[in-house]
Amino acid sequence: MNWNKWIRQAHRWVSVAFTISVIATFIALAQEEPVVWVSYVPLLPLALLLLSGLYLFALPYAAKWRNRRRTAQEA
Repeated sequence: MNWNKWIRQAHRWVSVAFTISVIATFIALAQEEPVVWVSYVPLLPLALLLLSGLYLFALPYAAKWRNRRRTAQEA
């Protein structure tokens, strides 16, 4: 499996973890005496989603740039 497919698959699984952590945070904060530190739990998956999402967003632009460079070198 190449890097792009691996990062795409990891992005999907991290999104599942993020969703579960947000649901768990809502449940924990709805309790009578909420534990405030639980609200920080979704931040790690969110940061991973940001990084992998930005990478996946930039992939098509990088491919276009590489193809243009390759075409210019061949000409």
